[in-house]
Amino acid sequence: MVTGARHPVFGEFRGFAVGLVSTYQLRLARKRWRFRAFRKRRELTAMQNRTDLIRRSDILLFSTIRNERTRLPYFLQYYRELGVNHFLIVDNASTDGSTEYLAAQPDVSVWTTDSSYKSARYGIDWINWLLLRYGSDHWTVVVDPDEFLVYPFCDSRPLRALTDWLDAGGVRSFPAMLLDMYPKGPWKALDYREGQDPFSLLNWFDSGNYTITPNQRYGNLWIQGGPRARVMFADQPEQAPALNKIPLVRWRRDYVYVSSTHMLLPRGLNLVYDAWGGEKASGCLLHAKFLPTLAGKAEEEAGRREHYASGAEYAAYREGGEDLWCRWSEKYINWRQLEILGLMSKGNWA
Repeated sequence: MVTGARHPVFGEFRGFAVGLVSTYQLRLARKRWRFRAFRKRRELTAMQNRTDLIRRSDILLFSTIRNERTRLPYFLQYYRELGVNHFLIVDNASTDGSTEYLAAQPDVSVWTTDSSYKSARYGIDWINWLLLRYGSDHWTVVVDPDEFLVYPFCDSRPLRALTDWLDAGGVRSFPAMLLDMYPKGPWKALDYREGQDPFSLLNWFDSGNYTITPNQRYGNLWIQGGPRARVMFADQPEQAPALNKIPLVRWRRDYVYVSSTHMLLPRGLNLVYDAWGGEKASGCLLHAKFLPTLAGKAEEEAGRREHYASGAEYAAYREGGEDLWCRWSEKYINWRQLEILGLMSKGNWA
């Protein structure tokens, strides 16, 4: 026997023990985040609660907004046409008429709060509470008002077709990579009108320039890159925003988002690319951030310091990077193009 060598059984036991401790820690973390969301419910005031209209089979959308009046008409139209039945929105002290506009929509329930967005873990505590209260046993879409879900066959099949297929396969979560869309030329010079399709202006994207890092603790993939990493975080690409999202989930009361929609607990919900065997379907979230309204928001948020890293990302928008187009930029056509480029997949959905 070699002196100091460990018996293989000991190594297996140690690995089992470490895994058991990790599982226990994540279980405690899930309870902690759910309890935090339960406490944060006190910060929300129902301005218009129409949740009594929700049916058992409805697809629900959850979002947090602030001063998005110009974006809201197209956002609601887009998801209504996909097949969302009811919207549950948290309005964080809007001053531009967003609250009143949402309250007037027959398929929207809206809660208001003037509490700190940052202290609510960038709004996810509020969303976790609404999911806990209203989302159980529903397919739920959780997106920002500048994120638009594109999935395989979305040009010919409603969202219900996708969720029915996922249900048939016992799959409870569906991933989508955030794809930053931008114009050819300075985005601050665009003329965007309320109700307009933002992708009639933002019709370019980076087809490559992405890095993928496995997250061992939560089991998800951490994706970074695209134009923001290329232009605004060129010196610190590791600080660039994460692009991995899980926006579509068949919700249960014991689920919880941990960090925005980047990852969930239980961790099995994050194993969206290789956990269930076979080829996995995935989508993209077309990101319509770079509209001229971003300039005013960047000024405001840089001062409020309510966003991640004290608003460093918004400071980058304010200080430069107006023209994101480069000679490697790709003009957007449709979801099939994104699949060919390897940015999404229809998996074995035929």
